[in-house]
Amino acid sequence: MNFRDIVFSNIYENLPSFGLDISDFSIKIAQLKKKKKGFELKSSNRFALPEGIIEEGEIKNDKKLIEMLKKAIIEAKGEKIRTQYAVCSLPEQHAFVKVIKFPKMGINEIKEAIKWEAEANIPFSLDEVYFSWQIISSQERSDHTDVLINAVPRKLVDKYLEVLRAAGIEPIVFEIESTAIIRSLLKEGLVVKPVLIIDLGFNRTSFVIFSENGICFTNSTSAVSNKQMLEDIAQKLNIDFKKAQSLKFKIGLDTNDKDREIFNALLPSLTKLSEKIKECISFHKEYGEKDSGFPDISEIILCGGGANLKGLAEHLSTRIKIPVSLGNPWVNILPDKKGKMDLKKIPAIPYEESLAYATVLGLALRGANSVN
Repeated sequence: MNFRDIVFSNIYENLPSFGLDISDFSIKIAQLKKKKKGFELKSSNRFALPEGIIEEGEIKNDKKLIEMLKKAIIEAKGEKIRTQYAVCSLPEQHAFVKVIKFPKMGINEIKEAIKWEAEANIPFSLDEVYFSWQIISSQERSDHTDVLINAVPRKLVDKYLEVLRAAGIEPIVFEIESTAIIRSLLKEGLVVKPVLIIDLGFNRTSFVIFSENGICFTNSTSAVSNKQMLEDIAQKLNIDFKKAQSLKFKIGLDTNDKDREIFNALLPSLTKLSEKIKECISFHKEYGEKDSGFPDISEIILCGGGANLKGLAEHLSTRIKIPVSLGNPWVNILPDKKGKMDLKKIPAIPYEESLAYATVLGLALRGANSVN
């Protein structure tokens, strides 16, 4: 088994499943049904987790998480979830992703060489991780071969598997969050030029660079997060967390004299975010200069609960000098390119809220696409 695409058995093909995204502070669920054009959202839920159950992606309280998982499924909005099968996420911060350059060689030679290169580059023993690799360079225009290697600790994956099965959930696939986000936000999973996707989560922010042949860079940091931004606003304005959430969405980065205090409160986090983005761009630029097959990053796409900060895309675009926009998690689900939802059976998820559902909708797409 590998970690990037852990499929436990092909007997699960063509069985209905739901997407399950577990993070430190929430459980998100989504189930899609394939239609003639696009998909229908059958069920969904966003269930808060108390602190201490999961910390930095590691399960700390098995019993409580099992209880919360069962409750999240039972309380899902829309149709009742009647399947035990799920496409599940793995925490991005525990994934090791790196591009390794090989001399121009055939696929069989790469298969022979990859094990030794992986052992030299992965900070774990290969028997301690689930490991996979894929060729990402263009064979036609490169004098070498770029291979993306992925690894995640077996101990972490096995723990999630144990807990999920104890909750009555049978994982048919495990994916790291970035893989699911790409499936959710990029139309048909394709881009002409490289893009940087930023997932502003509650407790941490992840950065993913996607080029024409796949993911070529990932990074995750807790230095910038939606939680930190809300705490900055609450502390600076001496208000509670709930009020800070409201002001973040309604006023955001408005720099009028009356509302500039919110901008000032968020400035440290915005500066850290901008610096991290520049680091990602510099990495890719340096890599691209060595291989003309990887041009500069063309745009930045935002998702996650922190992306609904009013004015954030415009602020970053001005500061970074690259187009920045909010992602559309419905681009591969709904035929309507505007991403508007017209669901009769369940309440629509507001667009701003759906930015936090990017990962789980990507997982749900994986499951729905496997059903004929």
